[in-house]
Amino acid sequence: MKTKFDSYCINGIAEGCKYCVKGKKLVLFITGICSRNCWYCSLSKKRKNCKDIYANERLVKNFDDILEEVKESRATSAGITGGDPLINFEKTIEFATKLKKHFGKKFHIHIYLPTKFVTNGNHQRVLHSSCNPTGSRSSSNLEKLSKCVDEVRFHPDFLIDSKKVNEDFEKIKLASLFWKKKNIGIELPMIPEKKEEVLNFILKMEKFVSFVNLNEFELSETNFNLMTKKYKLNEGGYVVAGSLEAGEWILDELKKNKSKLKMHLCTAELKNCSQFANRLKLHKILPYGKKTKDGTVIYLIVNKKLNLKNTFYDEKKNRTILSGKIAKRLLNKEKIFRVEEYPTYDRIEVEKEEL
Repeated sequence: MKTKFDSYCINGIAEGCKYCVKGKKLVLFITGICSRNCWYCSLSKKRKNCKDIYANERLVKNFDDILEEVKESRATSAGITGGDPLINFEKTIEFATKLKKHFGKKFHIHIYLPTKFVTNGNHQRVLHSSCNPTGSRSSSNLEKLSKCVDEVRFHPDFLIDSKKVNEDFEKIKLASLFWKKKNIGIELPMIPEKKEEVLNFILKMEKFVSFVNLNEFELSETNFNLMTKKYKLNEGGYVVAGSLEAGEWILDELKKNKSKLKMHLCTAELKNCSQFANRLKLHKILPYGKKTKDGTVIYLIVNKKLNLKNTFYDEKKNRTILSGKIAKRLLNKEKIFRVEEYPTYDRIEVEKEEL
């Protein structure tokens, strides 16, 4: 039941997850706006309630920015997330369509959808002004998404309002009109005390979905105060004690029932040590850099521009990256630093020391 990337599953994992664990998924964050305000939301302060679009760590102004990030990260697929992608529906459709057109049908795209603004095609829904309105919705937004998105993952409302179970059921069921069952799933945080409610919901939806992802319940800067008051944390201090065990209990119950659902208990360790680390390892780096086993990059640099062979001027950080040979030659002539940083667009420094 335990996978090689430190998670747990029965009956395998969804197609989108196969790309994700290998670090091959571009994360297209389409908006931080969401109408639900879930108490357990794990978005950062930088992105929560923000209208900005990001491709991984890169701020997106146009589709060219997304293209550049796909190439630099060597992504072969994308996951569209938020906030609620339906609130920025036009950009969601535009960018997903353009990705398919540019990279072809094999470029796998999955999307995370809260159920609130899913429409059934029989009426128009107008998004409230508090939710960054984009106008009315004629016909089904699921139908439009199915033209450019391979896999849909729903975030049900019932965890924040138990009266929404039937509404969630009806809206998720609509997806079967536009996607094959193998491409429809549910994604939920594994809240320990909600395990029986989660199990019952999964059983209710089993006829209409093929996979369920349960995410180990994590602490974030935006839910920190509430979480630390309400829950005990595991050693290390960023996952809720009992979350993993609750997820394993659900997997065991479904296994006893001989469920055919693909059940995946996605751990915090998977996200940090497989998903993110593998993405770093795939990412392109600047000349004369050396990747570490963790996917970070080591550069030897001088904090100014030098016009020498076997060097590279990094315009973004106004520094010159040196080859090892040049660094030795300049060691007593220039201030040379050894810098370890992420290869991502923001290139956050992990460590810096003068040689």
